[in-house]
Amino acid sequence: MAIVTTIAIATLPAHAAGRTILLYGDSLLAGYGLPAAEGFAAQLQAAMDRAGLDATLVNASVSGDTTADGLARLDWSLAEAPDAVILGLGANDMLQGLPPPAAASNLAAILQKLADMQVPVLLLGMMADRGLGADYVAAFDGVYPALASAHGAILYPFFLDGVALDPALNQADMRHPNAAGVAHIVEKLLPFVEQLLQRLD
Repeated sequence: MAIVTTIAIATLPAHAAGRTILLYGDSLLAGYGLPAAEGFAAQLQAAMDRAGLDATLVNASVSGDTTADGLARLDWSLAEAPDAVILGLGANDMLQGLPPPAAASNLAAILQKLADMQVPVLLLGMMADRGLGADYVAAFDGVYPALASAHGAILYPFFLDGVALDPALNQADMRHPNAAGVAHIVEKLLPFVEQLLQRLD
């Protein structure tokens, strides 16, 4: 979620089935602050392999991206022609205090583009910092369930569930999970990735 723009597009070793899942998000998916082997993409790929989920992750996540940034680079990123997408944007909108309706509009445009391409999506929900006030929190937190329902996406309600605000599971900035935090997220997220792949069968 740091406001640092570094692009990470990497494909892990190819799998026999040839199916690809595009990771499309911000620093939480890009693996900010972690060695590549401990980042989200590598840990999720390893978990998928252990579970026999035959697909290759392609990481097109950019640290610092807002939903507007993600929308702006969407066509270029979809040149990878993924079979499915894990979408995780919005945390930087919240950290910058950007209006939730704008984030919702940007995410809706991304989801509609993917729906038009018949690409199934796993949408990673985010929750607002409670210090932003009740009105902002209610508006922001409601974005993800509403979008998932409207666009037929699979919803993982809160990407940082069980990790947020836990010093043992976060880096020093308390915004980005450490390797143990990523492992916790991956374990909880894996059944949702399985659901995503089932939509390709």
